[in-house]
Amino acid sequence: MSTRPAPPHSHFDHRMAVFRTDGEFLATALPFLTEALAAPDEPTPVVIAAPGNLDLLRDALGTDAKDVGLVPHTEWYTGSAANAIARSAGYLIDNAGPGGRIHLLMEPVWGGRAGRSPRETAEWIRYEALANLLFAPFATTALCAYDSRVAGHAIVAAARRAHPDTDVYEDPVRIAAELDAVPLPPAPADAERLPGPVPAADAVRTWATVQGLSAADAELFATAVTEAAAALGPLDGLQLWGEAPACVCELLAARRVADPLAGFVPPPGVAPEPGQGLWFARQVCAYVDVRDEREGASVRLQYG
Repeated sequence: MSTRPAPPHSHFDHRMAVFRTDGEFLATALPFLTEALAAPDEPTPVVIAAPGNLDLLRDALGTDAKDVGLVPHTEWYTGSAANAIARSAGYLIDNAGPGGRIHLLMEPVWGGRAGRSPRETAEWIRYEALANLLFAPFATTALCAYDSRVAGHAIVAAARRAHPDTDVYEDPVRIAAELDAVPLPPAPADAERLPGPVPAADAVRTWATVQGLSAADAELFATAVTEAAAALGPLDGLQLWGEAPACVCELLAARRVADPLAGFVPPPGVAPEPGQGLWFARQVCAYVDVRDEREGASVRLQYG
């Protein structure tokens, strides 16, 4: 593959490309990799894409394929959007060049978890939007590739608003606020309420076990609840409902959260550990919904 010098940059370069044929995928990927291989102070570029698209690249690159990392996207996007943020942050720490310099071509699994429901899709659009803030300090070049045959028009249109190189780009905080404006289903009338300004881990663990979570999952769920509560401060209340795997805890905090990045900013160690509050909760729960009210906030954790 021939190369040409690429101008250095010192900020997160977040791009988007849409394709609908194999030929259009190659027409997107090959110039991007040419740019990557010419970039100074950068390690091997990485393509995270559908296995079939990786095969197309191997054939097109020939012997140059050895200079590119090829990762099936089903091995990269294996959990929630918050898990994807953690994985990306960890990869940059371990593998990027000075200042986070690396080229990543990333194709989310829109035929899998990311696109299986409007709720799940909204979480991944939030991830695309907040990435502009979370990775702003890194000199990383990320090209998000969208296969319109899988993602569909609505997802592509929403994703365009989250990428600065489009003509419909929106402020990430505004996108997050729009997603949070969608009301959550009310807690059921028979939700169990626990007393005290601080949740008792033993009580949450016991409740979750009765609802059908395994001992290990009940322990993780209880830890997520207590970690989130510690980050929020004294609570006005706590309620639990649901059955395994979708056990839910809603924390009613006395103060507002305000920060749309709460729980998304990776700590120094990207593996979830106690003492990391909402970050821990987002890593082990399927969903963490934060809704600011006039006097405080509700934080809803759903385990599965």
